[in-house]
Order: sequence, then C-alpha cells, then structure tokens
Amino acid sequence: MLAKRVIVCLDVRNGQVTKGVKFKENRDLGDPVSMGAEYYRQGVDELVFYDITASAEGRGIDIEMVRNVAREVFIPFSVGGGIRNLQDMREVLLAGAEKVSVNSLAVRDPSIISHGAKAFGNQCIVLGMDVLKVGASESLPSGYEVVVKGGRERTGIDAVSWARRAEELGAGEICLNSIDADGMKTGYELDLTSMIARAVTIPVIASGGAGRPEHLADVLEPRIGADAALVASLTHIDGYTVGALKAAIAQRGIAVRI
Repeated sequence: MLAKRVIVCLDVRNGQVTKGVKFKENRDLGDPVSMGAEYYRQGVDELVFYDITASAEGRGIDIEMVRNVAREVFIPFSVGGGIRNLQDMREVLLAGAEKVSVNSLAVRDPSIISHGAKAFGNQCIVLGMDVLKVGASESLPSGYEVVVKGGRERTGIDAVSWARRAEELGAGEICLNSIDADGMKTGYELDLTSMIARAVTIPVIASGGAGRPEHLADVLEPRIGADAALVASLTHIDGYTVGALKAAIAQRGIAVRI
C-alpha cells in the first residue's frame, strides 16, 4: 500500500497566514514562509499555499513568497489563487513550486487544465474543488454542487461529473474541500470524499473539517479512499504537530511516512 500523505494548507491574505470558518471570520496567524518551514521540520509530506484574495483583487500570486518558501522547504508544495493563465503557472513553477492549483479558473475555462497538463505535465496540475451539499436532483445527481469564489457563487455543476471531466482533461490530482465541513472540526465529509474517490483514478486530497487526529485516519481508511488528508486549524491553532497526526493515522494500521 502506498503511504498516505499529510498535507498542511496555509491560506495567505496580505502576506499573512489566515484561517476562518466556512471561508468567513478569518484571523491572521503568522508568516507563511516561517510557518511552512516549521511544518517541513515536523515532517509534513506536502504544503499547499492559497493566496485567497489574489483573484478578487485581480492580481497574480506573490511570486517572491513562492521563491522564499522554495528556499526553506525541500518537499513538494503547491500554490493556488490568482492563477489566470499558462504564464502564471509557468512563473509559479519556475519560482520553485511543484504543483499549481486551479479552481474558479478551471470552472470558467476548463481548457486551462488540458493546456497546463500539456505544457507542464499532469502531475503539476491540481484541481481545487469547493463543494456544497445540496441534495440530489436531476441536474445534480450526486447531491453535491461545485461552488466558486470562496463558496459565494453556485455553478450548477455536479461535483462527480466535474471530477471525472477534470481527470479526462489532464488534472493529476483533486483537492476536494467541503464547504459544509470547512473549519467546523467535526470531521471530513466522508460520503462526498468516498463518492469522488470512487469516480476517478487520480489521487484525491480530502479537505475541510478535521478537528481531531482520528479524523485524518477516518478519511484515509481504504473504504473512503482519500490519498491524502489536508489540515489547517489542527496545526495552526490547536497545536497538534505533524508527528502527532501521523502517529494517530499509523495506530489505525494505515501506512504513513514517519
């Protein structure tokens, strides 16, 4: 069995890591470069940096921050928010990131996935999916709808259909975030995660809802099928170390890199 990954997410606003609940009531927590370096020292498998205001402000990602992170950490990290085109992808990758995450842009222009995959390789393209539980209907058979703009805009796109299409277009990975669970600390949305993991063959990262170390083990169980668990509040606010999270996963008999 391939080892499951623990990934720490750092949402960045105005040069500071920030955290909220359901994308609201954010508070600033510290410098993204130094926080990323600390998680690297703790043994995190990957890092994710989201510039959460770049798109709304009509600007690109802070490339200098990406360069500074690349000087401090020597594990894969991805960057999202403010990606507008292939040139932005190229700049982020040249600055030292291994992966680029696209979310709202991909919904607006799905060809960015195929163009990015062709230019830089499938492994570099991560589809970010923010998903809302809405109940099954004829137009949304899975009962889950893709939302964009930080959860503020519904798209009418079925989550399972979108995941499958993204894989066909060349996405190498899906980061699946439940808006309903985000920041609630009640556990990942297991039904949603299992549904998406069964629908695609590419890795699925579960995001949104971790409140205790055992929640990571829950979503990484084979019956659910996530390949990685993404955390933020657990490490940023609650004080859990990456080692403690991995120990809880390993106690469940799930392979992780210790």
